[in-house]
Amino acid sequence: MPQPETLAPAGAFSDVERAAVYRAIHTRRDVRSQFLPDPIAEEVLARLLLAAHHAPSVGFMQPWNFIVIRSARVKAGVRAAFARANDEAAAMFPDERRALYSALKLEGIVEAPINLCITCDRSRGGEVVLGRTHNRDMDLYSSVCAVQNLWLAARAEGIGVGWVSIFHEADIRGILGLPEGVVPVAYLCLGRVAELHSEPELQVRGWRQRLNLEDLVFDDKWGRKANTQDEPAG
Repeated sequence: MPQPETLAPAGAFSDVERAAVYRAIHTRRDVRSQFLPDPIAEEVLARLLLAAHHAPSVGFMQPWNFIVIRSARVKAGVRAAFARANDEAAAMFPDERRALYSALKLEGIVEAPINLCITCDRSRGGEVVLGRTHNRDMDLYSSVCAVQNLWLAARAEGIGVGWVSIFHEADIRGILGLPEGVVPVAYLCLGRVAELHSEPELQVRGWRQRLNLEDLVFDDKWGRKANTQDEPAG
């Protein structure tokens, strides 16, 4: 039997509410070295996890799980896994970039009061999932939406977040005891911060600059800029 629709008003936010959303987006940073030792209150952490859990997911599959890590022993194991992979990564860059790479602090695993691993259970929802029938990776993309939700909510709470991606997946799987079919999507460091970089840290350090938005927007098809015409047929 069809269920009754439950619709709610969808008007624009107030000016103050809208400004807060955009402020969170534009001032969010990847935090590596600004963590304070202050603990994160349990009710704040619960709000962040709830925000992540309200992320959009294809077919409403909700493929995520959240592993909250407080153990110094577990953090030390992850930090060692990062260090091994980071040494390998440094060797991949040309000489003129290697010194700068080695000078960058790319994690705050031990300094952050809480580490959080967001995973994707690739069996969630069964073999056939609405919206995933022709793109098996929609569960991974959905899990990344949970990461972004949490990150923006954390910014509003004064919590810094750092994404650690330099490690061998097998190391993290072993340390966290992940079962087959569960993928570590994001390993995050969370902690209170008093200050953030006014611009992305990699931009501040001279690693890379933000691309111009106008160079990235096309109309109707790849490479077609706004206010241009297609070439006439020959």
